[in-house]
Amino acid sequence: MQLYDLELSGNCYKVRLFAALTGIELELVPIDLSAGEQKNAAFTALNPWQELPVLIDGPTVIRDSQAILVYLAAKLETRNWWPEDGRSQALIMEWLSIAASEVRNGPNAARLIRKFGYPLDIEAAIRWTNRLLPRIDAYLTAHDWLALERPTIADCAVFPYLALAPEGGINLAPYRALRHWFDRVRAQPGFMPMPGLS
Repeated sequence: MQLYDLELSGNCYKVRLFAALTGIELELVPIDLSAGEQKNAAFTALNPWQELPVLIDGPTVIRDSQAILVYLAAKLETRNWWPEDGRSQALIMEWLSIAASEVRNGPNAARLIRKFGYPLDIEAAIRWTNRLLPRIDAYLTAHDWLALERPTIADCAVFPYLALAPEGGINLAPYRALRHWFDRVRAQPGFMPMPGLS
């Protein structure tokens, strides 16, 4: 399988992290956004949205990091990361939606603005973040993991941009339970960091 990848992208890292934790081998195909490679015809044929990551598995092309996590987890012989029952899938999907909405509009947007100079609204990003982080921290005071009482793809989907939040000027010191969850993720066998994370 090939993963069209950008090293500094938290969305790409979600997939690389999950692959590392589960022993899935991926061939990384770096895409240089600064050179506009995501806009060339070959890449646009794979993803008309011209965004990363993109997974290629034979004839199957999967766009969007959350969709890729579901696809890869469903291929595993052991279904701990994405169980087959509807209740578990729904609980995981709640967090995949949070990753795609609240996390994207909050800590991710703040990082894009402050680290990469994206012309986004920093006040809106801080409002999203200030609404999100206390709720997640409160949840994690009573739960070791997000969706189920073990690691799932929900944890892989939410972890990167929250752990990278300081690159967006977000102070994580008040969120003790959240920081302990980071430690639990980092302690998983096979954990791999990315630039900005240890």
